[in-house]
Amino acid sequence: MSDIPYKIYLDENEMPQAWLNLQACLPEPLDPMLNPQTKQPVSAADMEPVFCHEAVLQEFNTTDKFIPIPQSVRDFYVMYRPSPLVRAYNLEKYLQTPAEIYYKFEGTNTSGSHKLNSAVAQAYFAKQQGLTSLTTETGAGQWGTALSMACGFYDLKLTVFMVKVSSEQKPYRKAVMETYGAKVIPSPSETTQIGRQILREHPGTGGSLGCAVSEAMEVALHTENCRYALGSVMNHVILHQTIIGLECQKAMQKYDIYPDVVVGCIGGGSNFGGLIAPFAVDKIAGEREVRLLAVEPASCPSLTRGKFAYDFGDTGRMTPLMKMYTLGSGFIPSPSHAGGLRYHGMNPIVSKLYNMGYIDAVSYSQLKVFEAAKLFARLEGYLPAPESSHAIRAAIDEAVKCREKGEKKRILVGVTGTGYFDLAAYQAYNSGSMEDGQLSEEELRSGLAGVPKV
Repeated sequence: MSDIPYKIYLDENEMPQAWLNLQACLPEPLDPMLNPQTKQPVSAADMEPVFCHEAVLQEFNTTDKFIPIPQSVRDFYVMYRPSPLVRAYNLEKYLQTPAEIYYKFEGTNTSGSHKLNSAVAQAYFAKQQGLTSLTTETGAGQWGTALSMACGFYDLKLTVFMVKVSSEQKPYRKAVMETYGAKVIPSPSETTQIGRQILREHPGTGGSLGCAVSEAMEVALHTENCRYALGSVMNHVILHQTIIGLECQKAMQKYDIYPDVVVGCIGGGSNFGGLIAPFAVDKIAGEREVRLLAVEPASCPSLTRGKFAYDFGDTGRMTPLMKMYTLGSGFIPSPSHAGGLRYHGMNPIVSKLYNMGYIDAVSYSQLKVFEAAKLFARLEGYLPAPESSHAIRAAIDEAVKCREKGEKKRILVGVTGTGYFDLAAYQAYNSGSMEDGQLSEEELRSGLAGVPKV
């Protein structure tokens, strides 16, 4: 071993006191969200009926590089943060690579993932505003679990629309959410107008995050003193997740090291955007050359095969139009065990950086991903979530390239959560019954055909 420890810890006093607003650091402004009827830019006031007031202010903040973390949120954070930065010595040795592999592990809280970083903030904002309830969607269940924890802490009612295929694959996620007081409804459902419409158009569908978003928004808009909380995609969610990248940066600075490659899985973009934020700022400023690598599932490849265009953020077409990489808001991916990555679009900030060449992207099939997950679990002792395992797969491939080229690079990987609620997926892989979900050209064309012409 080198003089770098297996785990690099920060104490609670070293935890960042402000989030990094990546939107204020972009090389050029984002394209504005548009009203789908008028095609005119959406204002903060237009978003107030949907999101908490403070979240809306953060969504539209393009000037403040740092936004202070409220003390109540920091007090909650210290129950599970700072999370450790781990040197993957065993994996390095197995791969016989000169590369150094570091991973930021976000699974040390009951929700099992990074999602709690934003859930706490949004629940706090709702409580401060005097709201009494929230609605949301969840794919694999990490976000729903995290928001259930946060709402339980701040004494808020919560309704969670969980993608139906994920609710069937992960029944114990529902049990945890209900333990914290949430009401969980498989989506699409018969409880909303949009859910009933989707079921008529797609009988027997396993649902998608876009469907669940529509249902949650419909309930929020028709419930008194209620707002909708989103776990990814929006810019204010990436803002809250930047605590991950900031902690990585601070931990690495302790040993005077800097990553050559930063790798994260990507669905809606929040964990990836939060992980890369401080390193992206350095890259944009021309201060450092670092490869920022987004990894997505082959069954839902919005960056690698999607279109950069204005599109709705939900299947029911209730959201404003956002300029992003998309597979079409009506696109419903094939069932995948990486439920948290089953979203048709991509956060506007991440989309902008990808379009401008600051970010690279790759996609992997399920079998390759679980091969990497099993190896990581055996060597590093953590059972990773399927979502995180996409990033692990790419990091392994990067390390192998270093071995083949004789290059010594530092690779930073975001391991966003644990896989203990994904044992059915591991069981399917171990038994050989897991199928490789691939997106056909016909499915791709069908989804993109629904993208509005703006």
